[in-house]
Parts: sequence; structure tokens; C-alpha cells
Amino acid sequence: MDDASTLCQRCGLCCDGNLFNSVPLADAEVEPVRARGLIVVARGDGGSALRQRCAALGERGCGVYAQRPGRCREYRCMLLVAMMEGEVGLAEALGIVDEAHARIAAVDAPGDGAPLERARRCGEPSAALMFVARHFERRAG
Repeated sequence: MDDASTLCQRCGLCCDGNLFNSVPLADAEVEPVRARGLIVVARGDGGSALRQRCAALGERGCGVYAQRPGRCREYRCMLLVAMMEGEVGLAEALGIVDEAHARIAAVDAPGDGAPLERARRCGEPSAALMFVARHFERRAG
């Protein structure tokens, strides 16, 4: 497994509902995704999306990694980009992933859903939200 795959399989934040609620699917991906037992939901624009937390995400990463949808395949978080550009090595990147997971596990926000989604709904910036935003979220632009 290459370094990028190692990092992504260890991380999973783009699949667990903390960064995204859903991942848009191309029309041709809907049936193959359903056939893998994953949950497809309707989007407001008439399209379809893969619901997050993704049912393929297990303890050891993505169970359909080699056959994941195009949007999943194309996504590059800021940490992955930094590693691919040589700004951080794999060991440091994995340490950041471990710290992110520890901070997320410590989120104490009421409600349902992924921990960071609950923290966002509370409206209070938390150390976990700021850490994840700095290392993982991609902004359009």
C-alpha cells in the first residue's frame, strides 16, 4: 500500500460523518454502490449521494477502498496534500490523524450524529473543530 492509501485508510474522517453528511454520486455509481450494501440517499437537486457515516468504513478502514466512488477517490484533505507535497512525512501525518481522532473522541456535545457535527450545532468553537479544520477540511476556492 502506498503512503497516501495508508494515511487515508488510517484516517477515515472524510467517511465517518465528521467532515461531510453525504458524498454526491454520479448516476452510474448509484446501483453499484447500493449493490455493495451502502446507503444511497436523494439530494435536493434530484441527484443521489452516499450517506455518511459510510457503511463501508470499518475498524481497519474502507471495505470498498479499491472500488470506492469517484468523489471519494478524488477527495484530498489538506493533510494528504501536505504529505503528497513533501511538507510532512507519513509518520507525522499519522500522528496528526491519531491526535484528531483523540480530540474528536473527547467532544462532549449533546445530540445525535458524528461528534464534530454535534459540536457545530452547539455553535461553540472547540479545540477538536479547529484542529480538524486546520488539517483536514478543504475549502472551495
